[in-house]
Formats: sequence, C-alpha cells, structure tokens
Amino acid sequence: MDAIRGAIENTVSISLFNKGLAGRVFDEVKRYGAKVVMKNNTAECVLMSPSEYVRLMDEVNDARLLVEAARRMSHFDSDKLLSDQQIDEALGITPEAYSDTSEVEFE
Repeated sequence: MDAIRGAIENTVSISLFNKGLAGRVFDEVKRYGAKVVMKNNTAECVLMSPSEYVRLMDEVNDARLLVEAARRMSHFDSDKLLSDQQIDEALGITPEAYSDTSEVEFE
C-alpha cells in the first residue's frame, strides 16, 4: 500500500504546468522531494532540487570510483611493489632533494 501511496504523492501531471501551476509544483519538490512528471500517463521526467541532484551525482561518482578501485585491486601483486628507495634510485633522486619539503602542503 505504501508503494501506491508514494506513487500517487510523488507524481504530477504535466497539465499543471500548462495551467500555470509550475510554482506550486516547484514548492512541493522543495518541501517533499522529487516528483515524476507524467504526460499521457507515461513518466516524462523527474523534478528534483539542485542539491539532491548534486548528492545523487556524487553518489554515482563514488560508486564508479569504488568499482575502479576494486578492479585495480583485483590485479594487485605485492611482489611488484617498489620501495621508496628503489623509486628514488630509478628516478635519480637523493635524500637531500627531500630536505626542503617542510613548506609543501598536500590536499
């Protein structure tokens, strides 16, 4: 029963926009959350606040990054790791090159 109630409460007819009631619809979106706009008994689009859209896009991006991290970790081989010293030697960097790094900030 909750699914039916949610569907009814979260849908709006496109005819409300044609009748000049867009402001009311936008107020409902701000107050109660996303609304599905129906046109000819078919879902046409979803209205949501910009902050909700950004939150959802951040969540999607986080999920993509998690998938990529898992993919990379599936190929992880600890035998192929290099120490700091090995990297320094390969790049020709000496410990003195690090001596003046107190001013560097990492974000």
